[in-house]
Amino acid sequence: MKRRINLIYLILILTLNLSCVERRSTEKETNRSESVLTSKTDTLKFTSGISAIFQDSKGNYWFGSLQEGVAVYKDSSFFYFTIQDELTDNQIHSIQEDKEGIIWFNTLNGVSSYDGTRIKNHIKADAETLQNDYQIQNSEPLQGKWMKSDNELWFEAGSKEGVYRYDGQKLIYLAFPPHKVINHNDNLFAVTCISKGKNNMIWFGTYAGVFGYNGSDLIIINDETLGFDRNIAPLHIRSILEDSKGRLWIGNNGIGVLLKEGDSIINFSEAKNLIHPASGRKGDKSPSGTLEHVFRITEDSHGNIWFGDRDAGIWKYDGKKMENYTEKDGLTNDFARSIFEDKDGELWFGMADGNVYKFNGKTFEKQF
Repeated sequence: MKRRINLIYLILILTLNLSCVERRSTEKETNRSESVLTSKTDTLKFTSGISAIFQDSKGNYWFGSLQEGVAVYKDSSFFYFTIQDELTDNQIHSIQEDKEGIIWFNTLNGVSSYDGTRIKNHIKADAETLQNDYQIQNSEPLQGKWMKSDNELWFEAGSKEGVYRYDGQKLIYLAFPPHKVINHNDNLFAVTCISKGKNNMIWFGTYAGVFGYNGSDLIIINDETLGFDRNIAPLHIRSILEDSKGRLWIGNNGIGVLLKEGDSIINFSEAKNLIHPASGRKGDKSPSGTLEHVFRITEDSHGNIWFGDRDAGIWKYDGKKMENYTEKDGLTNDFARSIFEDKDGELWFGMADGNVYKFNGKTFEKQF
């Protein structure tokens, strides 16, 4: 009888100890979760340049950096995501939102998304899904046929000569059609910028040319079609925009801005006397008062066209005159890597030094 009581007592002690261990483990996990949730800052800590700005449907602001990942400004605090959270790369090129409210990041090395809980690497995940579906051995998403549909998203494809298209279910790689290779530089037709336009058109700017797609036909604008001598003034496209009037603006690193209206294409920078007479037109540093190295073009809700020049500050074109904003107007840096208009009509500018400004109509006010 005594041995039986001792056995019961021993079982009771073991049960209590296990319960305590489980409770301590649960408390530890809870604290770890709370630690993650409170891992935030009240100031933007990026220093490598703000390459993308976006406001989502909930009003949160997203900031993509050149080397340090992405941050979301929510409830007066910043939360950060990097390659450690499954981002495909810490260099962010663009940020979008789909109809389901999922946030998408185009990085140097692929595409990731955030559903409010976790980051998903789509280059890896979609490739694995397609391998299972088609029983193929490939490390990239399946190559598909060119097509367009509602609610699709488009992304740069790194150094490859094509784009990624997300159709709402999977990511598909679309290769550009065969084209004449000009010169022998690497990645000549890798996509650097994308712009949606009128009449179902979407434009893809690459280093050496522009591809336009309307759902049935692909057209190309390059040195050959323009009649340019690549050895004298080569295309080196870094930004593109089709504005509300259907005009196509093409920003280059060296020869300024080209403007396509209908079948006519002019050098807008030359027409506005914004190319320096001594310019080498091949990427050399330019003096102030020029518009030669244009890495960002945006249209605001009033129809003004904004340019971010690498060397000469921010330019605004109201359809008649050009205005130039530099450090004299309150900026700490003259290179705006990103320009974005939010839902309230306020213009945001992300600078190469990691600072973020808003334009008050006259000068620039630092936000972060």
